[in-house]
Amino acid sequence: MAVPQNRVTRSRRNMRRAHDALVAANPNECPNCGELKRPHHVCAACGYYDQREVIPMASAADLDDDAA
Repeated sequence: MAVPQNRVTRSRRNMRRAHDALVAANPNECPNCGELKRPHHVCAACGYYDQREVIPMASAADLDDDAA
């Protein structure tokens, strides 16, 4: 059974946990549509990355009637 040899004080315990805090997100504005997006990720709103369309979005895709 694990029993601590000496008591860990509140100060030392809290100093150990000082790096466990969550960091806030850092969203950037998409240069194409203006929506907030994560840095170095494809924009979820328009599908653009680095001023070029990487993912065709549903509004821009051509849907055939007989394809369904």
